[in-house]
Amino acid sequence: MAAPRKDNVKELIIESTENLLKKQKLSDISLAEIADEAGISKGTLYYHYKSKSDILFDITDRYLDEQFNDLITWTEDETKDTSLHRLVKYVLERDVATAGMRIHFFYDAMLGNDKIRDRLLERYTEFARVISEKIGERTQVLPPDYLAWLLLLLSDGLYIHQTIGNASLDVAEFIQTTESYLKKTK
Repeated sequence: MAAPRKDNVKELIIESTENLLKKQKLSDISLAEIADEAGISKGTLYYHYKSKSDILFDITDRYLDEQFNDLITWTEDETKDTSLHRLVKYVLERDVATAGMRIHFFYDAMLGNDKIRDRLLERYTEFARVISEKIGERTQVLPPDYLAWLLLLLSDGLYIHQTIGNASLDVAEFIQTTESYLKKTK
């Protein structure tokens, strides 16, 4: 008897790959492992994806779309305090909390995956533009473009130090101190 049909196989493959990426890097994961994790045959996997890079590209798009949409939704919610200090806190907390998958993208991009690198650069530029626009709506204290890039670079750095276990840096306290400082510089 044939196995039951799975309706959204691509979604299943993406979720299975994300689960594996929580435990190991992409270069250590085989397509056979992904198929096994998804409960599908290698042939079914190959029908939807020709390579791990293609899967990673779809994961990248999904992850970055979610990040972007969450930022827009948060900044446009009129019931929330989205003043500059809160915007900075939101961006830092959100980016640090969700950076785990981004590390895989960086790694692949640094190893020469031009498709992932170009997508990351495109999306970082898009995020910086939106954050800059939102900062410009809230203050003229600092150049909005500068502060937007500072936030994006800071969030990646904070995540890296949190991941490597830097005992000299309490990331939550650092973000709170940054928010407090900006609150005073209205």
